[in-house]
Amino acid sequence: MSSTESTTTMFQGWPEVDESKKLLIEQIHTFAESKIKPLAAKLDATGEFPTELVQQLAEMGIMGMMVPEQWGGSGMDVVSYAMVMEEIAAACASTAVVVSVNNSLVCAPIALFGNDLQKEKYLKPLAQGKKLGCFALSEPGHGSDPAGLECSAKKVPGGYQIRGTKNWITNGKEADTALVFATLDKSQGHKGICAFIVDTKTPGFQVAKLEDKLGITASSTAQLFFDDVVVPEECLLGKPGEGLKIALNTLDGGRIGIAAQALGIARCAFDASKRFATEREQFGAPIAKLQAIQWFIADMATRLQGARLLTWAAARAKDQGLRYTKEAAMAKLAASEAAMWITTKAIQVHGGYGYTKEYVVERNFRDAKITEIYEGTSEIQRIVIAAQELAALSKT
Repeated sequence: MSSTESTTTMFQGWPEVDESKKLLIEQIHTFAESKIKPLAAKLDATGEFPTELVQQLAEMGIMGMMVPEQWGGSGMDVVSYAMVMEEIAAACASTAVVVSVNNSLVCAPIALFGNDLQKEKYLKPLAQGKKLGCFALSEPGHGSDPAGLECSAKKVPGGYQIRGTKNWITNGKEADTALVFATLDKSQGHKGICAFIVDTKTPGFQVAKLEDKLGITASSTAQLFFDDVVVPEECLLGKPGEGLKIALNTLDGGRIGIAAQALGIARCAFDASKRFATEREQFGAPIAKLQAIQWFIADMATRLQGARLLTWAAARAKDQGLRYTKEAAMAKLAASEAAMWITTKAIQVHGGYGYTKEYVVERNFRDAKITEIYEGTSEIQRIVIAAQELAALSKT
């Protein structure tokens, strides 16, 4: 699919997209097609981290898209961010999640809750892509329940001492900076959780294990140990006890990024299915002539565009300063489940070829699954959506 065809389809039904956004997406699409896509299969096969691609994206201002220019970012809106994430993910989901974590889960909370010293020292190099960040919230026994953290922090002269284990940390191996959540006062329950900005070169920090994953293999997923890691007082993000608030706020924004990643994966599989259906012949004609295939294509298109509009709506709500918790959850739920459905049907369209690594839909299928899991499973998204809907009902 050409650049023009891709963006024309994307923008249908969304007249508020201005020319500057269209130009941005054309530029990112061209880069993704020419630089990222040719490397995607190799990165998937070897598990090699996309260092050069991340550096090139940093030079384009993509590692700190929503950070104000004052602090090294590009100062773009969230809708633009979602569009860019879809383009990158359509070429390589692993590269997309590296970018998403740095933007949504590390830069965003420091920009929102950090003081000027923290923004100058930590946010600016992250937004410029000179350093890479990770978000250390999940633990071996606490993934969907962030309020039950066991990683602990205690006050020591001049700072805080952190001890504990974190699991499933994207960018954990390569990160220079980790946003770490730990409980300072267990007697306060979730009100005792704090957020800390941790330099990964600090003594006591250790990458303990790297996961061997089904998909997104070129992005590291690590288990991290904090063996009495001491950080200065300046590394406390926000106020003591605001950790859970920071984490939940960050995850709301992060879900928009993952929804956009899911859109990119789904779009890649959808485009591949259309091409294959028009080229593959059975019974003397392209299989695109078969009604069964046409129904697959129709349902793929409908689910993809529906999820895209939900994602853009959540992004727009955030841009407008509105509450967007429900909208972000809806976007991630719809986009991730659409991605899983579309990539499954894409393999069906391809038949036996779709089950081989020679065709991109096999990788799309493996990459899609994680979007239903990380940054809140589909079940968690449904709980969030239902809670918001029922709370609204009780106020009427």
